[in-house]
Amino acid sequence: MRIGNATVAFITGGAAGIGFAIAKALAARGAKIMLADMDQGKLDQAVAELTAAGSDAASILCNVADEAQMRSAAKATIQKFGKVHIVINNAGVALGGSPGQIAMKDWRWIVDINLMGVVHGVEIFAPLIQSHGEGGHFVNVASMAGHVAGPGMAPYNATKFAVVGYSEALRPEFAEHHIGVSVLCPAWVKTDIHRSALSKPSGDGGQDDPMFKNMEAVIEAGIDADDVAEWTLRCVEDDRFYIFTHPAFAPFIDKRHEQIQADYAAASEYPPFKP
Repeated sequence: MRIGNATVAFITGGAAGIGFAIAKALAARGAKIMLADMDQGKLDQAVAELTAAGSDAASILCNVADEAQMRSAAKATIQKFGKVHIVINNAGVALGGSPGQIAMKDWRWIVDINLMGVVHGVEIFAPLIQSHGEGGHFVNVASMAGHVAGPGMAPYNATKFAVVGYSEALRPEFAEHHIGVSVLCPAWVKTDIHRSALSKPSGDGGQDDPMFKNMEAVIEAGIDADDVAEWTLRCVEDDRFYIFTHPAFAPFIDKRHEQIQADYAAASEYPPFKP
């Protein structure tokens, strides 16, 4: 889709990291921006930076896991800008751990934010985009962890695989309404997402936890969020579905596909399943 002065975008987790980077890239194209986040101080700073650069931006305090707050955020967006075209479902948290040792309340926390936050963004904003008939686009932020899983991050993998699958189902459904869908699947990006684990309900772990330190190290070595943002918008403009960022990770996806194909082939050798 074409992004310009008439475009209105709503961004969750928009006060920092990838969300704010996308906000800046959208603003550079002339779009009007509504930022949603749970940190009022960072929201104020983000809006101040955007407006100082000449952008039309506003913000609202919002927990994406709370349906009522998301509906209020949608209402505020329409009241401020009249309509909405692009929704960036970016807000997310990180959670790892070993099976059998992860508190159930931590599981519910990450599912409510990483998955249901995206669901709220789609279910609440889809009718608003459809209502003006001008088309639009959803960008659901998943991760390379939504395609390739590894030990120690099962809750994060589970939610990001879910976002990928959900997005794959949405794309053909929205096509007739001229609404695009993309799923952003970056690997390591320099953000503070690892620090979100410090806010998990159980309070387990902390900055001295080895897993936290390992995550912090790899994230600090990641790519710049501004580069991810610019590439994301180029992909939106080209109506690209999967938005990947790290070409070096392609062999990991290939390996997963090879295992799937091998196991499918094995099923064809089982007599009841033979063609």
